[in-house]
Amino acid sequence: MEAVNLLSSNKYTEKQIGYLFISVLVNSNSELIRLINNAIKNDLSSRNPTFMCLALHCIANVGSREMAEAFAGEIPRILVAGDTMDSVKQSAALCLLRLYKTCPDLVLMGEWTSRVVHLLNDQHMGVVTAAISLITCLSQKNPDEFKTCVSLAVSRLSRIVSSASTDLQDYTYYFVPAPWLSCKLLRLLQCYPPPEDGAVKGRLVECLETILNKAQEPPKSKKVQHSNAKNAILFEAIALIIHYDSEPNLLVRACNQLGQFLQHRETNLRYLALESMCTLASSEFSHEAVKTHIETVINALKTERDVSVRQRAADLLYAMCDRSNAKQIVAEMLSYLETADYSIREEMVLKVAILAEKYAVDYSWYVDTILNLIRIAGDYVSEEVWYRVIQIVINRDDVQGYAAKTVFEALQAPACHENMVKVGGYILGEFGNLIAGDPRSSPLVQFNLLHSKFHLCSVPTRALLLSAYIKFINLFPETKSTIQEVLRCDSQIRNSDVELQQRAVEYLKLSSIASTDVLATVLEEMPPFPERESSILAKLKKKKGPGAVSVNELEDAKREGGELNGGGERGGDTSAMAASNASTPSPSADLLGLRPGPAAVSVAPPSAGSLLVDVFSEGPAAPSTAVNDDGFLSSAPPPPAAVSEDPAPPLPEAEELLNKFVCKNNGVLFENQLLQIGIKSEYRQNLGRMYLFYGNKTSVQFVSFTTTVTCSVELQSQLNVQVKTVEPLVEGGAQVQQVVNIECLTDFIDAPLLNIKFRYGGALQNLTLKLPVTINKFFQPTEMLSQEFFQRWKQLSQPQQEAQKIFKAVHGIDAEVVKAKLLGLGTALLENVDPNPENYVCAGVIQTKAQQVGCLLRLEPNAQAQVSLNSVNVHVHTDTYTCTSAHTIHNSGLKIVRFLDSLVR
Repeated sequence: MEAVNLLSSNKYTEKQIGYLFISVLVNSNSELIRLINNAIKNDLSSRNPTFMCLALHCIANVGSREMAEAFAGEIPRILVAGDTMDSVKQSAALCLLRLYKTCPDLVLMGEWTSRVVHLLNDQHMGVVTAAISLITCLSQKNPDEFKTCVSLAVSRLSRIVSSASTDLQDYTYYFVPAPWLSCKLLRLLQCYPPPEDGAVKGRLVECLETILNKAQEPPKSKKVQHSNAKNAILFEAIALIIHYDSEPNLLVRACNQLGQFLQHRETNLRYLALESMCTLASSEFSHEAVKTHIETVINALKTERDVSVRQRAADLLYAMCDRSNAKQIVAEMLSYLETADYSIREEMVLKVAILAEKYAVDYSWYVDTILNLIRIAGDYVSEEVWYRVIQIVINRDDVQGYAAKTVFEALQAPACHENMVKVGGYILGEFGNLIAGDPRSSPLVQFNLLHSKFHLCSVPTRALLLSAYIKFINLFPETKSTIQEVLRCDSQIRNSDVELQQRAVEYLKLSSIASTDVLATVLEEMPPFPERESSILAKLKKKKGPGAVSVNELEDAKREGGELNGGGERGGDTSAMAASNASTPSPSADLLGLRPGPAAVSVAPPSAGSLLVDVFSEGPAAPSTAVNDDGFLSSAPPPPAAVSEDPAPPLPEAEELLNKFVCKNNGVLFENQLLQIGIKSEYRQNLGRMYLFYGNKTSVQFVSFTTTVTCSVELQSQLNVQVKTVEPLVEGGAQVQQVVNIECLTDFIDAPLLNIKFRYGGALQNLTLKLPVTINKFFQPTEMLSQEFFQRWKQLSQPQQEAQKIFKAVHGIDAEVVKAKLLGLGTALLENVDPNPENYVCAGVIQTKAQQVGCLLRLEPNAQAQVSLNSVNVHVHTDTYTCTSAHTIHNSGLKIVRFLDSLVR
């Protein structure tokens, strides 16, 4: 009570003690709270700035709901009032921020919004600094209401960046003008997409260039505070450049600047540089620039003393990997694994396995890499890894003999990891006959080698070896008596483990009573696994932490895809060879997933990771609105939804967004202040799988979240689209994933429509985009020699077999960009085919279920005439081109040419 009485005092010291006591010791449920609120109201309505600040500090310190209810309507008025002192405005802004974080439903800006935003133009830098913290928080939850802050933030940032340290003396920190305010402004701009106004965007790009230029200047002070302030602004600027991902020049410059930090003596700078470069590696504009620093990153992996920096170096190597450097990076990561910290070994193993599979051209190299992985870090090799190598060996006839020979040699090591025994038992049980001709690996030698490991293994591995033994009886009848002796011994048929005992008894009986033909039928070689995607990547994501994959991780996906011809996951046990092929599906979904589960017909398509061909296998059609067991929907009518309004028409920029994905499979399809939609997709022959990532950029839930993919009547006969349902609730800052399976039945021009509906703050959000599924996604590159190309070219001269387009290019000639676009289109770029070295020649085959349609394309630059003939796509960034024709090897290819031609227009 005495403290409350002190609030009524006119002496500063007494009032301060009273407020301090209340802030620390008075509970929000206290009976005195009404008296306290009255005293605070009196001070807020007084004209004494000191008393007003004390009252605002008390409100912020207590920060209870009762305080918010009492003062949330009063504080905005004080904040924007023209006669309020600057010190009071600062306190009011920070007080309002605290109340908003505590009770966002009670702090309604409403009429004050525009006036709060205009505080960014305030002459007092302290007011601007306090206000921008408030505006950033409000923008995250109500981006549309505060979007006018972008131009003001750019204007203020421009004034700070272009000013000398003497211009802002009171806010200059070690020769760096207003570093805290600069960082906050850059962070606020990351809440919004790039400015649409050309002048504002140009001014912002100028600011970012100036920040990058200043980073190159010699330091004005040797004090660490100077470099810290300077680098803080630089890293926020780079984060904004990465967020926009639309300025190639800035992205490359940012990458080069970060590259200089990789060898900096300051550990924190090296860590931050590696972390930022991981994100830059996902951008199509800066990926090549990141790759130039590969030697420095490898050196960091080997020599860094800090384990967190080494881990970031490993992450960056993984992100920058592509076909051109895969073998070097995998070799370095394997070398590092031998001395790597135990805390990161499992993650390193998963990364090596993913890279080895994704970029393997030589399957023997892939087998060697995985066996080396097991030898070096066997304890950290998960089941997904060794399952996968078995699937690939079984599916590839050309590598089976090599795998059997290699694993046989690996098993001869005195200390052999149990995972190696599992792989050896499975592969020798299937393909041991391929090396049995060599006396050094005769059937009996193979059996004795496997059996020598038997007693050192766990029960599951012993069960696998028993299944391998019964396979040996079928492959090598001469080993029958030896193996039956092993099965007959008491340690097997009377084993305390029921599984081992049952196998031993059943295998012994099978080998004794079954005829040779029956035995050969029961124990025949495993058929190829249906093509599935590997779950190793899902396991890696799980290691990185809970929650959905960010769009940045999504864009981390390698551009130059191509997965090995792997198979579906069977149990890690060769009993699958002799018995059941069924297994249980995994709930997770990913681009490299390895999904167990039987093949399914279209009535019940398999889970997100299962083989595309299973999804579209022949079978009785399900009703078009049905949801199958795995949650996939047919694309025809939309499913019932909580939000019942009709889908909105496609956005005006839908066609432009679609065209951005003609030559790439991964990236951000759409982004506004509320929602970010990322795409990651892959295609094989006439099948495709697309992963859609919906990110909630606000801190408020999206409710009644529904998505629908629809096809026109004509398109339904050309594309088979199946969509997995998404959760109806998307938490603030969270992300949900949706899987779309696609089958190309015949050639098509239109794209499916993606409609997204949800409620945000009670208001319906309804937008429609074009799903980036275009006919060139089903291109299979075709290599051919010059003579063959022009021979076919001349044969295809009918009017319905060719099309040509002359157009004027909009950008300067860049041969590398042209090649990248043509390769991104999906065709093979044929070198040294055309007599004119300036021309570009491509060939490919469109894979559809109904037919295969070949295409020959020629692109001829004509810089003098500044004209182009082009039938590829409008996004070819060159000066001028001429493409004499785009021929198709099949009459129906005319539609495909029309599609390519439409992209040019």
